[in-house]
Amino acid sequence: MKRINQYKKLFKVEGTLDLKELKKTYRGLVKEYHPDKFQDEEEKEKAGVKSLEIIDGYHFLVSIAPETKEANSEEYATTISQAQVADFQHKSMRLEITFTNGDTYEYFGVNQKLFNKFAGSKSLSNFGKRKIFNSFTYRKIKKADIVA
Repeated sequence: MKRINQYKKLFKVEGTLDLKELKKTYRGLVKEYHPDKFQDEEEKEKAGVKSLEIIDGYHFLVSIAPETKEANSEEYATTISQAQVADFQHKSMRLEITFTNGDTYEYFGVNQKLFNKFAGSKSLSNFGKRKIFNSFTYRKIKKADIVA
């Protein structure tokens, strides 16, 4: 959640994400902080760091935007209904789950108490379906490897 709020603040987003507005703001920020605009090496270096933050923030916010989630909803529904939980890790309110189909998603805002219940459940997949998969902001961070 901290990361989401940090990037929303950077892009001055209030409420739900609108991809058109996000893209417009992104382009403006990239122009403003492009390292080539600066002559001083220290300023150029700071602008380079800020540019990387802007790029990372843009891709992150696009990945959790309602339009992106809607476009990928069928794939997500298939993953959470047909694949099992293969691996997971929890760190600082963020739960990362890898499914048996190779897809990996991260869920934001999952507290330690809920994680402990998840980790101790008889069926990780069933617990996830009931309490996590559709209850928290999520994004896909890794696609399944395609075997030829």
